[in-house]
Amino acid sequence: MPPNLVILMGVSGCGKTTLAEQVASAIGGVFLEGDSFHPPENKEKMGAGIPLTDEDRWPWFDRLIHAAQAVIETGSSPVLACSALKQAYRDYLVRPFAAHRLVYLKGSYELIKGRMDSREHEYMTSTLLKSQFDILEEPAPGPGVLALSIEESPDELARRILEWLASS
Repeated sequence: MPPNLVILMGVSGCGKTTLAEQVASAIGGVFLEGDSFHPPENKEKMGAGIPLTDEDRWPWFDRLIHAAQAVIETGSSPVLACSALKQAYRDYLVRPFAAHRLVYLKGSYELIKGRMDSREHEYMTSTLLKSQFDILEEPAPGPGVLALSIEESPDELARRILEWLASS
């Protein structure tokens, strides 16, 4: 597979990080954890239970784009775990890349809230989950988009993602 930007997207707690790490390892790509690119002020807001605004997100997206471009320059595929909740965000993220794939990890509010309540995270708690569902714009089906239910096991989801990437 030539270097492609692969984005695993969805609300917090849907399994983006777990699956992006598995996929990156399997394809010899480089895992990029979107959360680690947030500036401190974004983390402080989220830690205080304050949802980010679009203005908060654009500089974060720029950081993600630069990191992904740096990976592609090495000849590898960046595999990015990023919420990318709105279509405008996704359009912005992929615009600089000739080739990209988007995996949407879909689950119910109740399922994801239960998962989030049972985990530790630096700043993202289930108190912000409703705001994420409120702004979520599910990606339209298309050849570069794979939507998966998170009710399947992480291993099964990873297998399906890898098969899709190999065939697309």
